[in-house]
Amino acid sequence: MKKGILERNGFKLRAVICPKCGAKIIHPLDEQNYNRFINLRNKEFRVKMRLVGNSYAVSIPKEIVSFMSEQEKIMNKIVRLCFESFGKISLKFDGIVEEGSND
Repeated sequence: MKKGILERNGFKLRAVICPKCGAKIIHPLDEQNYNRFINLRNKEFRVKMRLVGNSYAVSIPKEIVSFMSEQEKIMNKIVRLCFESFGKISLKFDGIVEEGSND
């Protein structure tokens, strides 16, 4: 068995892989975190949109923020907000750009 990394839905999972038969054993903690991610992804949250000054604010459920903050520190960071299509907005925490950057 050789150590390796598997990627699923952007998640990097530590694993040991048999070079002969291709059998894979995923690290139990990584598998547990991945399963928590899948459960959160399959949930639908209903949140309120509020007017704050000249902008609108949407609250992100604590369950999601707790999971993401365990993966990496995201508080007080700039995130990307994109208008993807009519009725769909995405919020991206990966590839965070520092304030003042033109990207």
